[in-house]
Amino acid sequence: MIYLNLAVSAIMQGLIYAPLALGIFIVFTILDTADLTVDGSLVFGMTVCAVVTISGHPVLALFAGMVAGALAGLVTGLLQTKMHINPILSGILTMTALYTVNYMVLGGQSNRYLQYEALNDAGATVYNTSNTVFSALTKKLGNPELSVSIITVFIIILLCAVLAVFFKTRPGIAIRATGDNEMMVRSSSINADATRIAGIVMANALVGLSGALLCQQQKFADLNSGTGMLVMGLAAVIIGQVIFGKRGVTVGLISAAVGSIIYRIIIQLAYKINMPSYTVKLLSALIVVLALSIPVAKTKLAEAKNRRIRKGGAVK
Repeated sequence: MIYLNLAVSAIMQGLIYAPLALGIFIVFTILDTADLTVDGSLVFGMTVCAVVTISGHPVLALFAGMVAGALAGLVTGLLQTKMHINPILSGILTMTALYTVNYMVLGGQSNRYLQYEALNDAGATVYNTSNTVFSALTKKLGNPELSVSIITVFIIILLCAVLAVFFKTRPGIAIRATGDNEMMVRSSSINADATRIAGIVMANALVGLSGALLCQQQKFADLNSGTGMLVMGLAAVIIGQVIFGKRGVTVGLISAAVGSIIYRIIIQLAYKINMPSYTVKLLSALIVVLALSIPVAKTKLAEAKNRRIRKGGAVK
């Protein structure tokens, strides 16, 4: 029973962070550019979602979180293409500016719970918990983690299906071509700046959605929630590629989502062996290093095997 609860919790967390992994897959793998906006855009989506959820619109809050992430991506894209600022520096500048923006969105607080003021029968002010997109299903099932998992599974399947279709359309192919060979795209009279901005906007919109889902799942928004999200997303993408290989956009999207779940399972297992919470960031970095090392190790082993064959050595 303990391991079942562990698996459900890991799957739930993995699904919540899956849009983040999808966004990082788009910008780092498809668009082939470095974007460090992620740590800021996730929190931006979270803070905007918190404000809209508290106002009584939980479904709209998810879309608001996506729009917030998209706006963050738009700023980064414009800095890259119109101001010709280095992609890494563009992301850092946007992420830094977003800290102040997020602080303002939360009303000058570092965190905010999803609750609103109301008057009880005695006329005294009380705080009630705001409804989320998970509330209705949680009341029916009586299991918050299961209800979150069910709803997020539906969202992730929908996202993967829409993105897989989109990247086979002309605009999607243009974004993919920009990542493959931007000079060729420019010579083909395609606006490479527009496609680059579109890819970055789309990626950060997904990251903002991940922040919005996280906000409604944990029922609060915190300015420090974005720390290390880039490494976490990269770990998910790389783990997925190691398992599934690089077999096209559709498989890549699915592998990123699955990689997010596997990553959270690894983290949960680390907690079960009493690993201190402050070592999670180190573990995340080690997972990325290990995942990146596996393809290199496979290549070297294959090269060594081929050398032995050419020399006429016995290969078992």
